[in-house]
Amino acid sequence: MTNKATSALLALLVVCSSAALLMSAPKPLASGPEYAGDELKLPENYRQWVYLTTGFDMSYSADAMQMDHHMFDNVFVNPESYKAFLETGTWPDKTTLVLEVRKAEGKGSINQRGNFQGTDVIGLEVHVKDEVRFPGKWAFFPFDGAKTAKMIPTNMECYTCHAEHGAVDNTFVQFYPTLLPIAKSKGTLSAGYKKETAAAQSPKPRTRTTP
Repeated sequence: MTNKATSALLALLVVCSSAALLMSAPKPLASGPEYAGDELKLPENYRQWVYLTTGFDMSYSADAMQMDHHMFDNVFVNPESYKAFLETGTWPDKTTLVLEVRKAEGKGSINQRGNFQGTDVIGLEVHVKDEVRFPGKWAFFPFDGAKTAKMIPTNMECYTCHAEHGAVDNTFVQFYPTLLPIAKSKGTLSAGYKKETAAAQSPKPRTRTTP
């Protein structure tokens, strides 16, 4: 076989190998919001996104309804938005945050005290930033086992609560321990959150107990 023929054969093998690798490579995971008409599609691979934090029995109301069980809530965000937050200290358009709620279990296997998360998801809500689609930029979608969900109406309390108390861009970054320091360093904390923090840290006035 001549040198030219050998070179041509090697080139053909390289092309075929590259094509085979491209065909066998896993497809990139969908990240960010996808819609079906006026409904949001459930981001089913959200547990492969970036995990942000877990809360335990959290409530934003002092007189919250007493429940007969404990709960964990896990928060995930799509990777592209997480990367952008690390660089800028705020959320880009198409950010998608998932709140997953699981019942806390206390008895199981060798556990003697404390709680661990149950296998069943008892609540799932998605918070989406889509500046063109939503007048207020952000929208909430509650999923109840279906593959799609309608947007929660904007007159619901969750919108005003996030707008007034969210540490960064209508989101509760104050509860995301790895992102709060970044927001502080980038100077992206909201005025409302900084005011709340200052009020909580200011010493309370002493009350006279004697005449």
